[in-house]
Amino acid sequence: MFDAFTKVVSQADARGELLTGAQIDALSAVVAEGNKRMDAVNRITGNASTIVADAARSLFAEQPGLIAPGGNAYTSRRMAACLRDMDIILRYVTYAIFSGDASILEDRCLNGLRETYLALGVPGASVAAGVQKMKEAAIAQVMNPSGITAGDCASLQSEIAGYFDRAASAVA
Repeated sequence: MFDAFTKVVSQADARGELLTGAQIDALSAVVAEGNKRMDAVNRITGNASTIVADAARSLFAEQPGLIAPGGNAYTSRRMAACLRDMDIILRYVTYAIFSGDASILEDRCLNGLRETYLALGVPGASVAAGVQKMKEAAIAQVMNPSGITAGDCASLQSEIAGYFDRAASAVA
């Protein structure tokens, strides 16, 4: 995983070129938006257990067969595994938000996850629905204006939504 700076510099170095004005401007924007990015990660991380628990509660209310006898989240062991997986996905989404790069999410979390879930008989559509519920809760936390760096967060909100959407589509 490369951060934005390493990626731009290594690409320019591979081409044997100096950084362009546009690349420098883009990196300056990353620095300028850094506090918002850190605030977003802190908000999500600080509320991670609530985000996961509320998303799971909502998912099981909509799909009660998951927690019924014979369901994929039936028994405390399976329920714990479900919550653990949701927490792991959320954690890797925060890594992607912090770095501004989805490669860590893809490489370390999503790569092969669908195949693993298929092999275990986990319903991917249900996992995807849970990820979407985490997305809604995380974005609500990030967009809450109290105690967060002032400014327009629309592009960050869109970026965050994109990471969750990647995760949902990877397991569906």
